Amino acid sequence: MKKHILWLVGYLLIISCTDGQQSGYAWELWYDSPAQEWMQALPVGNGRLGAMVYGGTTQETIALNEITLWSGEPDPNQEISFGKEKLAEIRQLFFDGKIKEGNEQASKYLVGAPHTFGSHLPFGDLTLNFRHEAPPSGYKRTLDLQNAVATINYTVGDVLFTREVFCSNPQQVLVIHLKADKKKAISLTAAMNMLREEAEIIVSDRGFLLNGTVSYPKFGKGGVAFASEILFQTKGGSITTDGQSLQITEADEVTVLIDINTNLKLPDPAQISADHIAATTLKDYKTLKKEHTHDFSRLFSRVDLSLGTSQSDSPTDKRLARLKEGVEDPDLAALFMQYGRYLLISCSREDSPLPANLQGLWNDNLACSMAWTCDYHLDINTQQNYWAANTGNLPECNTPLFGFMDYLAKAGSKTAQNVYGSPGWVAHTVVNVWGYTAPGSGIGWGLHPTGGVWLASHLWEHYLYTGNTEYLQTTAYPILKEAARFISDYLTVNPNNGYLMTGPSTSPENAFLFEGRAYAASMMPTCDLVLIRNLFTACIECGRLLNQDKSFCDFLQQNLDRLPPLQIGKSDRLQEWFEDYEEASPNHRHTSHLLALYPFNQISTERTPELAKAAARTIERKLSLQDWEDVEWSRANSINYYARLKESEKAWESVKMLLTDMTRENMLTISVKGIAGAPWDIFIFDGNEAGAAGIMEMLLQSQEGYIELLPALPAEWHTGSFKGLCVRGGAEVDAEWKDGIIQKATLRATTDNVFRIKLPADKGRFRITKNNKELLAETHQGITSVELKKEESLRIILIP
Repeated sequence: MKKHILWLVGYLLIISCTDGQQSGYAWELWYDSPAQEWMQALPVGNGRLGAMVYGGTTQETIALNEITLWSGEPDPNQEISFGKEKLAEIRQLFFDGKIKEGNEQASKYLVGAPHTFGSHLPFGDLTLNFRHEAPPSGYKRTLDLQNAVATINYTVGDVLFTREVFCSNPQQVLVIHLKADKKKAISLTAAMNMLREEAEIIVSDRGFLLNGTVSYPKFGKGGVAFASEILFQTKGGSITTDGQSLQITEADEVTVLIDINTNLKLPDPAQISADHIAATTLKDYKTLKKEHTHDFSRLFSRVDLSLGTSQSDSPTDKRLARLKEGVEDPDLAALFMQYGRYLLISCSREDSPLPANLQGLWNDNLACSMAWTCDYHLDINTQQNYWAANTGNLPECNTPLFGFMDYLAKAGSKTAQNVYGSPGWVAHTVVNVWGYTAPGSGIGWGLHPTGGVWLASHLWEHYLYTGNTEYLQTTAYPILKEAARFISDYLTVNPNNGYLMTGPSTSPENAFLFEGRAYAASMMPTCDLVLIRNLFTACIECGRLLNQDKSFCDFLQQNLDRLPPLQIGKSDRLQEWFEDYEEASPNHRHTSHLLALYPFNQISTERTPELAKAAARTIERKLSLQDWEDVEWSRANSINYYARLKESEKAWESVKMLLTDMTRENMLTISVKGIAGAPWDIFIFDGNEAGAAGIMEMLLQSQEGYIELLPALPAEWHTGSFKGLCVRGGAEVDAEWKDGIIQKATLRATTDNVFRIKLPADKGRFRITKNNKELLAETHQGITSVELKKEESLRIILIP
């Protein structure tokens, strides 16, 4: 098999943060007062089980979550059977210019009928009410990102109280540990406030046993059965119960062990919970914490980042407030990036039963009350959840997403056949854990037949970073191929121009004006074109790498050649639809046609400068509108867009706006009150992850066939360093810079490959070494090519 060449760019002046250890910076969020609401609490999680920790002194609230806690049930009648013949009739209406009639027919037949869709839901709150004899002082609440431990410290009288909370992946339990520096100091009352109606709670002097069935009829009948065990262990003191709550009196230490399971994928959740708790009791607290911190930090510590002088001596919420007042704090962006990695590790592990949903695995009991539910949206949100995984050196965190795709591909084959009469698989705007892959109930937001294609793009991107051909053969290519089979059959020839086109389809959630009226559906919106180009190109390359399916790949290439081009409209902006329609709502937050710029690479400042200018004008127009519907994910998009356009200061302004206007005190990003029908600020996970990805994109890019260091470095980040970020082709990169100029950099190959490095001629001379030996590398048009075997390294140092 030929080597897949990685091309690296620009300032790849590679160095190294030497021994691969963390810089010594304390990666933590900290506060000098307890949380008063959910959006101030601190998240912990193990990829399945999670909690929000409030850190109260009089009352501690631990808001509990489990990622499979869903309402709803499978729905065999989710779609309207339609088929090729009727689809062809609707398409002809569009080709004949009958946009009104085509949209009417699509609204009648190309919609889903979700009867039991359901939603992810929160479990309930464990409350610990403490009996203190005086007001507390010296309060501090922290979240240690590297070790994933939430800690609360305060003093009452002359007693120091310490509380630690973490969610262990090795043990699959949530652990709460209470201690004081004097004996008999801990007295409390514990109770459970269940948020699900159908729950039985048994209280004993050991703790709580909870069993029930989720009931949340807002989105249809049905729900998983759940079981939970909460065990209290004490050193000293006594435990009693009144049948409703549990009282601990004069204990020296208290350890609480919690597990929740459901029958979504398990035959006996009560037994699984009991087994997890029983196994955990065989280890003391010190061992549990040591195993947990080792497990988590081995992932988190792969990456380090410094963007300037740290202001970590101030509480995190006060730093955010100062940034909003105009006080520069570049290292707060570094903290936000690392927080994104922390959150992804916390809710998406190799053994997670489901991928991160709209709220990761946490749930504020608000998103699930919205019409859009707490589910999986495939018109950008679920994809954004994983944008930071590959560059952020967390490829394992993709695993549950790929498992979910395999499930969707099986479910979506029925929808492909029933709705479109096509082979392969399809998924639209929204999906759930019950196999819903039909269009949404309205075409304006729900008719997005390339939603599954978009999600599947992560399969190919993962390969580009890892070079794992076994994964490509067994996991990625089968799903990609079946998506391509659907699209190939679904495409139709436009008799007016000969192009292959999708449709009727929408540019997600946007509408255009035609003869003075707004319509959603058309033939071949730009986002479909971008996604299909990426899919076919990936499948053709898979076939080449795996040496199989040549005839199928040749067929895809023929189809690829018959797709229309990206177009610049009369306004000099990138067209969102094949026809140069005017937007019905120019202020709408969705910009799906800009997928060509990011995360894909079909628009480039170097290869397609005119399209890049058109994309820039599109972005500028959106952001200049006074009523622009800016939310967490759209602002995170702007960071990535501007990074690709090499507009460093505009990217930094978008980082700051995300942090100041769309991030709450606990640094979780929000869909802002008043937009998309939200009556409150609602936590949405995608802003944290896409924002973190954008910060990485400002520092390192590899999509152009070369790696570029500091492609969008703002003036405020003039001096700094990073360690362990990853590039396509299979390598980790470290870099240090001063006054905006790379001082040294290191590339460590994680696969065998040929790396091409462009060294900036105007930044001085560099010494290049391979495996610590001086290297005279071949250079062509300013690009230096170096072949590395796995674990070999390349270093470039600026010569003073």
